[in-house]
Amino acid sequence: MLLTGAEILLECLIKEGVEVVFGYPGGAILPTYDSMTKYPQIRHVLVRHEQGASHMADGYARASGKVGVCIATSGPGATNLVTGLATALMDSVGIVAITGQVARGSIGTDAFQETDVTGVTLPVTKHNYLVMSAAEIPLVVEEAFHIARSGRPGPVLIDIPKDVQTEKAEFGSYPTGKLRLPGYKVASSADENDLAEAIRLIQEAERPLILAGHGLIMGNATQQLQELAEIAGIPVTLTLLGKGALPEQHPLCIGMMGMHGHAASNHAIQEADLLIALGMRFDDRVTGNLKTYSPLSRKIHVDIDPSEINKNVKVDVGIVGDLRTVLTQMLPHVPRKQHPEWVRRIRDWQEDGSERDIVTHYTGSTLLGAQVINDLWKFTDGNAVTVTDVGQHQMLEAQYYPHQRPSTLLTSGGLGTMGFGFPAAIGAKFAKPDEEVWAIVGDGGFQMTLAELATARQENVDVNIAILNNGFLGMVRQWQEIFYEQRYHATPMVNPDFCKLAEAYGIPSMRVTSRDQIKESVDFARSIKGPVLIEYVILKEEMVYPMVPSGADLDKMIRRPKWGETQP
Repeated sequence: MLLTGAEILLECLIKEGVEVVFGYPGGAILPTYDSMTKYPQIRHVLVRHEQGASHMADGYARASGKVGVCIATSGPGATNLVTGLATALMDSVGIVAITGQVARGSIGTDAFQETDVTGVTLPVTKHNYLVMSAAEIPLVVEEAFHIARSGRPGPVLIDIPKDVQTEKAEFGSYPTGKLRLPGYKVASSADENDLAEAIRLIQEAERPLILAGHGLIMGNATQQLQELAEIAGIPVTLTLLGKGALPEQHPLCIGMMGMHGHAASNHAIQEADLLIALGMRFDDRVTGNLKTYSPLSRKIHVDIDPSEINKNVKVDVGIVGDLRTVLTQMLPHVPRKQHPEWVRRIRDWQEDGSERDIVTHYTGSTLLGAQVINDLWKFTDGNAVTVTDVGQHQMLEAQYYPHQRPSTLLTSGGLGTMGFGFPAAIGAKFAKPDEEVWAIVGDGGFQMTLAELATARQENVDVNIAILNNGFLGMVRQWQEIFYEQRYHATPMVNPDFCKLAEAYGIPSMRVTSRDQIKESVDFARSIKGPVLIEYVILKEEMVYPMVPSGADLDKMIRRPKWGETQP
């Protein structure tokens, strides 16, 4: 078939199984948009800002396990994708971004809306392409999707000049059968000697602990994780992005670790004699002070990315490979054990944490963000897909919404991107149309991408938006209270009336100011097919505890006093 470059691109996307793309048109990408009229199989979602497109593609990818696709024009359209690409790269999410470029003869002339997009995005993509002929498109698309989804996933960008989109070329079979990527090798199985050494360390350990990360979810290895934990009797602690890798109500799960993780998890890490790190990268928010991190333990680290082994934390056994494959190799040889004394010690730490829990003991009249999250969990039966923004509400979600399934908490971990939550929730709903999806956002982050209310309305996306409104940039205010003598500079916010704002977009809304209204708000949101906005007006000075100060030892947490000792 003799097709234009734009038509070839769309044919290739269909062959890759793409059903929806999130984008915004412009001159340099217009030939592709015009060709979309011939391909109704691909649903196009018109965003209101290209950053929203990249976050929607990201949310779609995290929720579905497929590659998400976003599209933008040249110049400012393409550069507006950068934050979303960086977010996806930091969290290892497979998306493909397609951008228009000025015509080939104008490249390098500072033409209207020209930007060196491959140069700009080189640090925030796994790979990128500038396509210089229509005939190249099938191989480029095949490579891009393979790179985006394989190994450690990540974003890939394809930049296509306008005249390449209109140029005609022969389109044959797809896949091309020409996929050759010299230097790109994805590990699979573990080295037998490394595996034997890991088994020996597990056999000898008396206080072992599994650190479960995002890689377990992306690698579809959650069942193998549960088998490992149960056979060897090993407690499991989760990274933020690893929540749901093991059901959080499983008796061996002790919750999230790190800066705002559960105290029991942090104490267990510091006192363990063996850490088994699976699909996680020892981020600084997880480790605290590296010099004092888990000083009593030997360490096993399994990851598909060889660059992560010994990067931040030196380990005794480093295994590079696909987690599902490696754990499947390991399981027949894992010793069947129990560690009752170790588990009892962890239970003591958990009991101590319960005595400090604000939701259990708080008797004030002002609504707390922790109460909102805990009640959302209760009234959704813990089954919703929650997509958060970044800040106090994000950490409260991690603490008070236990997840029983993988890929049901979607959040920006590595980059910490404010504005991520709402558009990513729209993407997640397209990926999981039959799931209940809640965007849990703060008043600050929501205002960064609230223009996507128009997208949600136009597409009638059934997403429930929960805004936790405390009139502050809450996490920054918390740092100012603790470390900057309560100098609240540039953190108090004058916000719009969020319910009237929703009304302006034709979106039903409700304002909640007391805890006894929360169930009513959930019922209200569930009664409407389409976007709904709920504003929860919460305590301005609410704090998120525990908190490990930046660079401090992991077990040197700032904690809420036990209730009754000194009232906060």
